[in-house]
Amino acid sequence: MKSGLVAVLFILLSAYCHGQNFSISGSITDGYSGEALIGASVYDPAGRQGTSANTYGFYSLTLPKGTYTLTYSFVGFEPYTVEIELNKNQELDVSLKGMVLMEVEVVERRETAIQENTQMSTIDLPMEAVEKLPVFMGERDILKTAQLLPGIQSGSEGTSGLFVRGGSPDQNLILLDGVPVYNANHLFGFFSVFNPDAISSVSIMKGGFPARYGGRLSSVIDVRMKEGNLKEFEGDLSVGLIAAKFAVQGPIKKDTTSYMISARRTYIDALIQPVLIAAEGISAGYYFYDVNAKVNHKINKNHRIFASAYLGNDKAYNNENYGDGDRLQASLRWGNLTSALRWNWRMSERLFSNTTFTYSNYDLAVGFEEEYADEDYNYFYEYSSGIRDWAIKYDLDFIPNPNHYVRLGGNYIYHTFNPGVSLYEASGDGEEESSETGGQKVYASEFFLYAEDDWKITDKLKVNAGVHFSGFNTEGETYTSFQPRLAARFLLTDELALKGSYVQMAQFIHLLSNAGIGLPTDLWLPSTQLIEPQWSQQGAVGLAYTWNKDFEISLEGYYKEMRNVIEYKDGASFAGGGDWEEQIEVGNGTAYGVELFIQRKFGRFSGWLGYTLSWSNRQFDNLNGGGVFPYRFDRRHDISFAATCDFNEMQDIGFVWVYGTGNAVSMPIATFEPGNPMGGQQNNWWGGLNFYDERNGYRMPAYHRMDISYNTRKYYENGALRTWSFGVYNIYNRQNPFYLYFQDRNFDDRNELYQISLFPLMPYVSYNLKF
Repeated sequence: MKSGLVAVLFILLSAYCHGQNFSISGSITDGYSGEALIGASVYDPAGRQGTSANTYGFYSLTLPKGTYTLTYSFVGFEPYTVEIELNKNQELDVSLKGMVLMEVEVVERRETAIQENTQMSTIDLPMEAVEKLPVFMGERDILKTAQLLPGIQSGSEGTSGLFVRGGSPDQNLILLDGVPVYNANHLFGFFSVFNPDAISSVSIMKGGFPARYGGRLSSVIDVRMKEGNLKEFEGDLSVGLIAAKFAVQGPIKKDTTSYMISARRTYIDALIQPVLIAAEGISAGYYFYDVNAKVNHKINKNHRIFASAYLGNDKAYNNENYGDGDRLQASLRWGNLTSALRWNWRMSERLFSNTTFTYSNYDLAVGFEEEYADEDYNYFYEYSSGIRDWAIKYDLDFIPNPNHYVRLGGNYIYHTFNPGVSLYEASGDGEEESSETGGQKVYASEFFLYAEDDWKITDKLKVNAGVHFSGFNTEGETYTSFQPRLAARFLLTDELALKGSYVQMAQFIHLLSNAGIGLPTDLWLPSTQLIEPQWSQQGAVGLAYTWNKDFEISLEGYYKEMRNVIEYKDGASFAGGGDWEEQIEVGNGTAYGVELFIQRKFGRFSGWLGYTLSWSNRQFDNLNGGGVFPYRFDRRHDISFAATCDFNEMQDIGFVWVYGTGNAVSMPIATFEPGNPMGGQQNNWWGGLNFYDERNGYRMPAYHRMDISYNTRKYYENGALRTWSFGVYNIYNRQNPFYLYFQDRNFDDRNELYQISLFPLMPYVSYNLKF
C-alpha cells in the first residue's frame, strides 16, 4: 500500500513540475459575516477549468503562465469576476456579497452543476428549505428535512431517525464539526440534536463515499456549525409551542476572532404542571436542552484555530409521594457531549492541512427507587450504558493542478464502551441484598489511513479514486480492512452525465436496538472475538442532468450487500442481564433500489420531488427459520414533494406531501388461550401464547400526510427582522398507524386488529427575531 501511495504522489508531482505553472490561492468567504463558503467555486470560462473551496474556504488553482478572467461564485451570492495576470504564485482572498434580488441569474454555474461533479449519491441540504418548509410542532429540524430526500426514510411517525438505502441507524456516520454523534435524537426521537440556528451547512452522502470517510456502512451526514460573525454582532431569538432558543455571534476582535453561542430548551415540563397540581403528591415531566458554542481565531493568513463544543441532555422523570414517607422516583436521561479543537495550516499555495483533536461522550441511565417507611423497605434499580471517545485526525489537501485534487490523512480513536450495566439494591426487615449484572467496560483502539485523488482525465471523464485502510483492536483481537473506493462521471453532453461508483465499507462498532418505540436504550458495542465487524459493498450507476439551467435531475440505481449485522434473539432485551454477546443473532442483509430526484434551487418557486423504489432484506440462521425476511423499515415506494414559494421578500409559503409503503411488522396468525387461572369464563384479557408465521410478514397501512406553512416577515428601522410562522402538520388529518395490536374487546373469542395513531391535524405557530 505504501509503495502505491508513493507512486501516485510521484506521478502527480511529475505532472506538476512539467511546464511553467503558477498558482493563485486564498480563501472565499461571506462578505457579511466573514465565514468560509464551503464548496464555493473558482472557474476559468475560457479554459473550462476550475476548482472548489474546501471545508474551510481554502482554494488553489494552478495554471500555465498567462492572463485569465476568473469567476468566483456560490449559490445565493453575487458572482465576482477578476482578471489575473498569472506570472508568479499569487494569493487572493475573495469575499462574496449576498444577493439582494431573489431572482438573479448566476453567472457560470457550470462548475457547481450536478453533472460536473464526480461524486454521486450526495445532496447538500439547502438551509433555506429548513427555515421555510413546514415542520413538526414548529421546530425546524435538519434530519426531518433530510427524510424528505430519496433513499432516506424515517422510522416511525414523527421521529427523526434515518434509514438510508436499507441500512440501520447505527450505520449512519453523523458528524458535527468532524466529531461523531452517537445519539442524534431528542424527545424519544421526535427531534434531532441539531439546532438549525447553529448550523451553516449539511452534506448527505448515501453512497460513492470518498476514501476520507469511513467507519459506517450506509451514509455520511456532515454537519458544520457556524464559525461566528467576524464583522459585527448579531442575534436570533425564537419561541415556539414547546421550546425556546437563542443564538448570538460576533467578533471578539474584528476580522480576527469571533464566537458563536446557541442554546434551546423545551418547556413541556412547565406546560403540564397545572395538570399535575391537581394530582397531589405527583411531580412529573420531560425536558431537553442543548448548547452549541464555537470560537475561531486567525493567527495570521496561514494559520487558524477553531474550538467548538456541543452539550445536550434529555430527562424524563416521575416522582410520587404516597404519604407517611412512602415514595416512588423514576427517571430516564441521556445526553451527548462533543468537542473539537482544530488547526488549519495553509502550508503553501497548493498544500493545506488540518489537524483535529476531539472528545465525545454519550451516556444514558434509566432507573427507579421505591421506599416504604412503615415497612422499612427500600428498592433501587438502575441501568446505564454509554460510549466515550478520544481522537486525533490529520488531513492534507494537495492541489497540484486543475486536473488533480489529492487528499491524504489518518485518524486514531480510543474508545471506552460501557455495554450496559444493571444495578439492583434492596433492603428491608434488617436485611440487605444487591447485585450488578451486565458487561464490564471495554477499551478499544480504532484507526484508519486514506488516500484519494479527484482526477480529471479528459474534459469528459473524471474519477475519484482512493483507498481506505482501517483497523480495530480490543481485548487481544485485531481486525483490519482494506477498502477500495471509486466514483466516475462521463459527460455525454454539456448537460448530461453518466455516473457510477463502487465502495467497500467496514464498521467496527454495533448498535443493539430494541425494535419498538424509540426509547434510547440502545447499546453501542465493539466488535469482539465472537462478533465480527460489519462489512458492506455498494455499487451504483446513474444519470445526472441539468435542464433549462434551473432544474437538476438525477436517476440512480444501487445494490448493497451487508454482512455481520446484529439483532436481539427472540425474547431478548437490554434488561435481560448477562453477557450481551449471548443475547444476539448475527446475520446478513441486502438492499437495492432506484431513486429519482428533481430539484429547483433558484427562483421564487423552489423545491424538489423525490421517489424511491427499494427492497431491504435480512437473513439470520436462527430467526424466521433461517429464511430471508423484510427489514422492519423496508419500504417499497417512498414519495416526497417539498416546495417553497416566495410571494416577495416578506412572505412565503411552504408545502410538503409524503407517501410511503407501510412498515413490515410481525403479527400473530393464531393465539392459544390457556384456561383462566382465576376460574370463570376464558377470556382474552388474560392473554395467551401467540403463533407467528413469518417475521415481518405483515404490512402496516400506507403512510401519507400533507403539511403547509406560511411565513411573514417585517424589517424594523434598527435592522431587526421579525418572522411569524404559521403551519399545519397533517392538514387532512390522516390517521397514520404508529402501533398495531390484537384484542378481543367484545369477549366473543375473536381477536380484532386495532391501530394506535399519534399525531392528528396539528396547527403550530412560532416567533423569530433576528437582530
